[in-house]
Amino acid sequence: MQTATAPAQRKVTRPRADALRNRERIVTAARELFVELGPEVPLDDIARRAGVGNATVYRNFPDRQALVREVVCSVMDRTAQAAAQALAETGDAFGALERFVHVAADERVSALCPMIASTFDENHPDLLAARMRVEQLVEEVMERARQAGQLRDDVGFGDLMVAVAQLSRPPAGTACLNADRFLHRHLQVFLDGLRAPARSVLPGTAVTMEDLRQA
Repeated sequence: MQTATAPAQRKVTRPRADALRNRERIVTAARELFVELGPEVPLDDIARRAGVGNATVYRNFPDRQALVREVVCSVMDRTAQAAAQALAETGDAFGALERFVHVAADERVSALCPMIASTFDENHPDLLAARMRVEQLVEEVMERARQAGQLRDDVGFGDLMVAVAQLSRPPAGTACLNADRFLHRHLQVFLDGLRAPARSVLPGTAVTMEDLRQA
């Protein structure tokens, strides 16, 4: 009688730790340079900032669009993490919303706008998943503050994110780092305007992400 042999175990290949670190360095360097110089910064400059060779960049990201997409998704992921942290806080609901807004502004959301507006596949599954997670979590943060009677009823997710993007965008002719000292001051002025009870009636209706996508 022939004895059945156990099937051979398939070896699972995992990225090496140094390969993962290189990928993270590339994404971090790309994000920094996109903010400083725009989305068309040469890939050679990104490799130099990351401290890796050009071949390492292309091994991880076959073209610029793949790298841009990874940067956008990584920023959205960190923004989602900040929103999740705000939801985990058990204290003042509006205070949690404030802390989320300041963290989101530090991610330089405004720098993503020209990248997404260019030749970018905004319907890529990775991007859609990251965007949906951000929208859901931030909506929950806002709703909790709204239910607590601390957030005015006539503002939506789109209002919040447009303001964060605009306020974190340096004025024309101003270096990014030089404008940082104004950022959180102006964000706080904006946040004070979100508090309930509202002191004025806003024109139009609350802006949603669907409104922004159709604009």
